[in-house]
Amino acid sequence: MQKCLATLLAALLAAASFQLSANGLALNEQSASGAGTAYAGRASSALDASTIYGNPAGLSRLSRMQISAGTAAIFADTDISDAQGPFGGTNKGDMVPDSLVPFGYFSMPLDDKLTFGLGFYVPFGVESDYESTFAGRLNGLHSKVHVLTVQPTLSYAINDRFAIGGGVTVNRIDGKLTNAIPGPALASMLGNPMLAGAPDTDVRIKGDDQVLGYNLGVLVRVTDSLDWGITYHSKLKFDLGGSILIDGPAAALSGSYPATLSITMPESVDTSLTYRWHDWTLSAGVVWTRWSRLQELDIKTRSPLGEIREELNWDDTWAFAVGAAYRINPQWQVRIGYARDESPTDSQYRNVRIPVSDRDIVTFGAGWTPTPDLTIDLAYSYLWEGSGTVDQSGYTAKYKNSAHGLAMQATYRF
Repeated sequence: MQKCLATLLAALLAAASFQLSANGLALNEQSASGAGTAYAGRASSALDASTIYGNPAGLSRLSRMQISAGTAAIFADTDISDAQGPFGGTNKGDMVPDSLVPFGYFSMPLDDKLTFGLGFYVPFGVESDYESTFAGRLNGLHSKVHVLTVQPTLSYAINDRFAIGGGVTVNRIDGKLTNAIPGPALASMLGNPMLAGAPDTDVRIKGDDQVLGYNLGVLVRVTDSLDWGITYHSKLKFDLGGSILIDGPAAALSGSYPATLSITMPESVDTSLTYRWHDWTLSAGVVWTRWSRLQELDIKTRSPLGEIREELNWDDTWAFAVGAAYRINPQWQVRIGYARDESPTDSQYRNVRIPVSDRDIVTFGAGWTPTPDLTIDLAYSYLWEGSGTVDQSGYTAKYKNSAHGLAMQATYRF
C-alpha cells in the first residue's frame, strides 16, 4: 500500500517535470515558428515574441510592438506488448487522449535599447487515461497534471551586437491522479485474506501549488551572419499540498487525508548557433537538463501510512537539434528540423504514468507573411521512441510511444 500511494504522489510531480511532456511525450511546443526547425535555434534567434521563452534577450531584436499567439495539437499513440501482471486485466494501449497546448506572447519596445515582454505558456504537463480494467491499475489509471506559466520579461541591448534579458516566471501546478487496488493486493497489504475477493479500491489524489522562478538569456551577434545565444531556466521548488481520497471495502483505510510533497524541478541550459547564408538559415542547438535532482520523493501524509518515500534515480539528460529554413520569397519561408532527446529514466525505474524512452523527432514548418504586419506559422512534428520496459509492482510490459504534433501561430505587428 505504501508503494502504491508513493507512486501516485511521485507521478504528480515527476510526470509534470519531464520538460515539455505534453501527455507524457516530450514535444517542445511553446511556439509554431520555432517548431518547424525542431527548436534548433531557439536560444540564438528572435523570430517573434515567443523568444520570451526561447531567449528573453531576443526581445531587443524586435523593433515593433507585436502579439504572437497560437496552439499545438498533440496526437499520441502507445503500443503495449508482452504484458504480464499479478492481478490480470487488459492492456489496450493508446491511453493518451488528444490535447491542445496554448501559448501567447506580447512585446513592446520602451526605447531604442529596452524592450518589455509578457508570455503565457504551458511548460510541463501530462495526461493519460487507461481503461478501468488495465492490468497495471495498481500503479496508475488516470493522470492529469498541468503547469501554467506567466513570464514578464525585460531585454536590454547593450550595443548592436550584445543583448541580455530576463524574466520572473509565475508557475502554477494542478494535478489529479487515480489508481485502483485489486482485492488480492489489498488483502496482502492489510494481512486480511477475507479481502482477496473484494472489488477494487479506488485511490484519488489532488494537489496544487504556485512558485516563482526566472529565465535569463544572452544573445550575441558574433558576425553579420552568425548569432550565438544561451538561456538559463531556473530550478523550481514546489511544495505541493493536497489530499488522498481512498474509497474501498477496508474501513480502516477509507477516507480523505491531507498530504504534502516538496520537490525541486531541475534547472536547464539551452545554447545554440544560427547562421544566415543567402536565403538559408541554419541552426544547431543543445539543451542540458539537471534531472539528477530527482533522486527520491519524500511524501508526508496524515493517513495511517505515515511518511512515504519513492525512489526515482533520474539522470541528467542532453537533447540535440539541427534545423534549416529557406526563404522562397518575401512572403514564404519553409523549415525542417531533427532532434534527439535522451530519457532521464530507464527500465529499472520507468513507470506506467511516464513510460518514456530515448526519442527522435522530425519536424516540418512554414511561415507565411502576406503583409509586413502579419505572419502565420504552421508546423508538423513526428516523434518516435525505442521500446522501453516497465517493471513496477509485479506488472511488466514493453511500451513503444509515438506522437504527431500540429502547431499554428499568428503574429501581428503594430
